[in-house]
Amino acid sequence: MRVAQVMAGAANGGAELFFERLCAGLAAAGEEVLPVIRRNPPRAARLRASGLAPVELGFGGAFDLLTRPRLRTALRRFGPRVVVSWMNRASGLTPRGDWVLAGRLGGYYDLRHYRHCDHLIGNTRGIVAWLRENGWPAARTHYLPNFVEDFGATSPATNLPPGRPLLLGLGRLHTDKGFDTAIRALARLPEARLAIAGDGPEETALRRLATHTGVAARVHFLGWREDAGALLRAADLFVCASRIEPLGNMVIEAWSAGCPLVAVAAAGPRELVRDGDDGRVVPLEDPAALAAAIGGMLADRAAAAAMARAGRRRFETEFSRAPVLAAWRRFLAEVGS
Repeated sequence: MRVAQVMAGAANGGAELFFERLCAGLAAAGEEVLPVIRRNPPRAARLRASGLAPVELGFGGAFDLLTRPRLRTALRRFGPRVVVSWMNRASGLTPRGDWVLAGRLGGYYDLRHYRHCDHLIGNTRGIVAWLRENGWPAARTHYLPNFVEDFGATSPATNLPPGRPLLLGLGRLHTDKGFDTAIRALARLPEARLAIAGDGPEETALRRLATHTGVAARVHFLGWREDAGALLRAADLFVCASRIEPLGNMVIEAWSAGCPLVAVAAAGPRELVRDGDDGRVVPLEDPAALAAAIGGMLADRAAAAAMARAGRRRFETEFSRAPVLAAWRRFLAEVGS
């Protein structure tokens, strides 16, 4: 089947990385895939390395008068049976045509951008339930999860700060990601260290908070890293402290790597993690509860290892490449027939 995937996302991010993996995976499975992306030479190079021929467009703001007609031309030339538009900007600019248009949502977005879509895809069951609560019929709303890389055999990172136990946080340094909660929890865990891999606008505030809470010597800002799997394999515990997290690719990555985890009960982790089985879940905005859960897992390594093994099983059966690609191909065959 000929499938176009349209993404106007940022340079880095969970949705953008999954977009790349999905395009390459569908192509490797035998589908004809056209990726259409915002201009991004590294992303285009990675897609070309997978045997694809991406179209790069501006996807600018209100004064971008070229992207919409160029996108229409590219789609007509390719002749897709299904077009999948990712997130608000791409969905708003992707036209109707001689194809089935499916908008893919990774969060609780403004649905005005998707009114012209034939189908909507949510990557959590919670998003799909919310779409139906907002008037979209069940026959036109679909749950299709993400898959992440298999980090099970990845070598642990060696270029990490010394000292154990080592907690790990991953993600953009933004208030949504709750690294401030993790730092406040660390103040209650005098033996632990926290490594944070990511960059973003909150770095100065987080460094200031670490100093204020007396843990600056035990918080290590690693910057943006491309080796999430190696970091997870090296850490004693992954901490997902996000206060806003519609899915939580990082949780699935931790499962893939066999890393025990504690997550704050944002929407995505609350749906994913079975508390006490494949991880621990604690209330939002509660550093004391987060510290208690971390401390409990560090104290009972056997229980933590059992949860990590259960998470690895969840990854293999639900969120690895084979089952997710199969689900996407079934969806494309169903709506494109």
